[in-house]
Amino acid sequence: MKVGIMQPYFFPYIGYWQLINSVDKFVVYDNIQFTKGGWIKRNRILYDGKDKLFSLSIKKDSDYLDVRDRILSDKCIEERKKILNNIKIAYKKAPQFENAFPIIEKCINFENMNLFEYVYNSIIKIKEYLNISTEIIISSNIQMNHALRNKYRVMETCKVLGADIYINPIGGIDLYKKDEFSYNGIDLRFMRTNDLKYNQFNCEFVPNLSIIDVMMFNSIDEIKKLLGMYELV
Repeated sequence: MKVGIMQPYFFPYIGYWQLINSVDKFVVYDNIQFTKGGWIKRNRILYDGKDKLFSLSIKKDSDYLDVRDRILSDKCIEERKKILNNIKIAYKKAPQFENAFPIIEKCINFENMNLFEYVYNSIIKIKEYLNISTEIIISSNIQMNHALRNKYRVMETCKVLGADIYINPIGGIDLYKKDEFSYNGIDLRFMRTNDLKYNQFNCEFVPNLSIIDVMMFNSIDEIKKLLGMYELV
């Protein structure tokens, strides 16, 4: 059984969805410390031929709080309107706009102000739109020692879930060692996304944008093909 584990990212890029699609169970961390510089509350779209950042602000609080304990700020109501307006301007002439925009609109207008619940909802809704059948598990719901950190937490999660294969993004190749996982009965594999491209208004291709961009320019069948464009090393 194959398992993947990631933080909850806000409309993440295609590689995130390739990982979800490639495993049997996908764990989303909610009891992990929020990091300001990550992609939990922000991402990028194509806007006038260039990448444009969109982001949600969160209430000021301790930097040591977990993602599930962070709350979106009151400014988010206006920020969400601005994000939706920018998406509409950017993609209204995209071939899949009529199909993709309603689901994105529902995700962004989701009323729960808890950061984790808000982002997690969008992950579930996009997963359904892409017809991905992988089981999604919230990390705090797993009966295990949550005081563990880093590779020890990953290996324990895999053991509890009964995984014999753990797939991690290629960025972790210097962080995790295959022999350590193998010693614990787990085959560690790393996912490398291929150099994929698709038509973006006949402009120079801008890679690694939010899944929003992929949805706007590709049908579900075309996205299914993109989801398979990776290598395991």
